[in-house]
Amino acid sequence: QFFVFCHGLLQLSQLLVSGYLKSSISTIERRYGLSSQTSGLLASFNEVGNTLLIVFVSYFGSRVHRPRFIGCGAILVSLAGFLMSLPHFITGPYKYDQSVASVFSNTTDLCQPGVPGLQGNLSDASCTPSAVRENHEVLLVMFIAQALLGIGGVPIQPFGISYIDDFASERNSPLYLGILFSVTIIGPGVGFMLGSAMLRFYVDIDKVTGDEVQLTNKDPRWVGAWWLGFLVAASLVALSAVPYFFFPKEMPKEVGEVYIYGYFPVVLLRNLRHPVYLLVVLAQVNLSAMVAGLATFMGKFLERQFSLTASLANMIIGAVNIPGAMVGIVVGGAILKRFQMSLRQCSAMCILGMFLCLLVAFPLLFLGCPTQKVVGVTYSESSEFGHHALECNLQCNCPEKAYNPICGSNAIEYISPCSAGCRVVNINTDNNSVLNYTNCSCISENGLEGFAKPGTCGTGCSHLFLPFVVLSCLAGILASTSHTPSFMLILRSIQPEDKSFAVGIQFMLLRVLAWMPGPVLYGSAIDTTCILWEKKCDKKAACRYYDNNLFRQR
Repeated sequence: QFFVFCHGLLQLSQLLVSGYLKSSISTIERRYGLSSQTSGLLASFNEVGNTLLIVFVSYFGSRVHRPRFIGCGAILVSLAGFLMSLPHFITGPYKYDQSVASVFSNTTDLCQPGVPGLQGNLSDASCTPSAVRENHEVLLVMFIAQALLGIGGVPIQPFGISYIDDFASERNSPLYLGILFSVTIIGPGVGFMLGSAMLRFYVDIDKVTGDEVQLTNKDPRWVGAWWLGFLVAASLVALSAVPYFFFPKEMPKEVGEVYIYGYFPVVLLRNLRHPVYLLVVLAQVNLSAMVAGLATFMGKFLERQFSLTASLANMIIGAVNIPGAMVGIVVGGAILKRFQMSLRQCSAMCILGMFLCLLVAFPLLFLGCPTQKVVGVTYSESSEFGHHALECNLQCNCPEKAYNPICGSNAIEYISPCSAGCRVVNINTDNNSVLNYTNCSCISENGLEGFAKPGTCGTGCSHLFLPFVVLSCLAGILASTSHTPSFMLILRSIQPEDKSFAVGIQFMLLRVLAWMPGPVLYGSAIDTTCILWEKKCDKKAACRYYDNNLFRQR
């Protein structure tokens, strides 16, 4: 029982590391200028290390000192977690375009007619060869860390499960495995909650004093302390690794049961030729690919679609969507047990669950709003104001790349104060934050020059947020009721002595066909809906604005 407790703790903290990465992915994209395709590849890269080794490990499982192997794997996972946070410490502080010509800098993106020299190009200063190299180093470190995370995770689940199954009594084994199974679902949920907590702090909390931070966490340029959670999670993994070095290789066995490992290729072909096994696994592959893609980018979707902070988006996923999926799995298992279902009834239940899920999820296609009006991106003023609008900021000599979005009093967004022709910035002296921009020649209200507030205008979609959360949670519950019956279909339709091998093959197929490509495909699809890319050194970096309707539909 102590082993089960330790193993639950270890699996929880291991999943905390990978779940936390998914919760901070949109922040890491923004901080290091990554496209969603790149970040999707990063999120699924741990599966690469995992897949390469999992078959060998399952094969040698019974011959090695399993607890010690689990301990070593956990140490690797913990190292990987610390490595993930390393980029923060080897790169300089986060730079963003500021319009504040106060104590910190004399460049500005206000409209300053007739001073062409002052602007400079705000972002080009950071385009030295060393800056380019720095970004490559960051990606390299993160990909290595992800590969290590995968390799370290290899022995943890299979060895732990087989160790428990070998030495627990027949009656208790399902209970113990059930406990571990529920922990593996809670893990990512806790990861998202951790993300929600950490992303409220500013990224450079350790490098700059509070007075110098001029962003609020609602600002689109805000980057939270993504690295902090990795330190917390990695420390937890390191702690839970310790007891494993003290467990024995064998424990006194309560009741014996023999697994006969079949001759490898024969068993493989026998299982893959089995139509029920193959069809159910392919169905699970399709569902898992969707879950993998959604888990990675759902937070980003909520942030963009409903103008939420990263912190709030993670909170919703960790507190609503993931517990919903857990409820579904439990309910599915309970129905199975209560009605002692046959295999045919199991498959009918799976189909019913998926069909109802589709019905509930269909309205999600329409629950959202178009992108806010952004001058020069989604909207050209000339259509409304004739020629005057285009010339209103010509004399400003705006830096091309400035990104410091403001919301005009006419409810239209501008990429920077300069592009709106604002000549004055008013600063709140208490905390150095920007109150508003005034004398803006491009924002006209009743013929007078308007003003603007810092930050984006938002999508004005908040009223649809609640229905979206309710429906997506419901869809998740319905889809996950098919989880347990689909496992039963697999376990009961194959020969008993092939059981553990068939489950191994199933997980390998899920990894290769779903968990690896899922996030990459989703990320690429999301990238196709971008309408304004940030440029770093003339290369595409992170996306500034998406076409929200396309983003939602794709």
